Amino acid sequence: LGWACWKLYLGRPVTNWVWCEAMQGLGSALVQSKSEDALSVCWANLAFRRRHLSHDKIKVAEALLANCLEDIGRHDDALVLRREIFAKEVESGALSETGIGHGLNVAISMQKVGRWDASKSLLDDLLPMAQKLLGLDSDLTLMLGWNLAVLPLDNPACALKDLLEAEPIIKDVVQ
Repeated sequence: LGWACWKLYLGRPVTNWVWCEAMQGLGSALVQSKSEDALSVCWANLAFRRRHLSHDKIKVAEALLANCLEDIGRHDDALVLRREIFAKEVESGALSETGIGHGLNVAISMQKVGRWDASKSLLDDLLPMAQKLLGLDSDLTLMLGWNLAVLPLDNPACALKDLLEAEPIIKDVVQ
């Protein structure tokens, strides 16, 4: 795959969109393979996009880099980057489906570093927004509800009250 991406952009100017998409494709493939090599490709892709492309195209590369960091076990670094992405979404005004998805990614990253209360608080805020914006049957709404419901199961310090609060949420998600 690396050879195919190299061959695709060989001789093209670095600002060419084909070069950009080839780097994104290579980074995505390497992230899927959980390779350490993905990190350098993702950083290069992000640097290029920050210099030459719009905010929306930059978010795609930042999200890919966060996925890469998480896949190689750098959960704290992934959380920092995911928070930055989400903060930009919040600053832009009302959250869209994409913004709520970035918020879910932040909550999941918080869980991976043991920030259970912060994750629960964020999920508590995002779930009603998703229900209102996307509806009760939206995949994203259901994922938010599911993550909120199973959060106590992963938290070693959870209390019985937390488990009892999770029960109706699980019932809502399953129905």
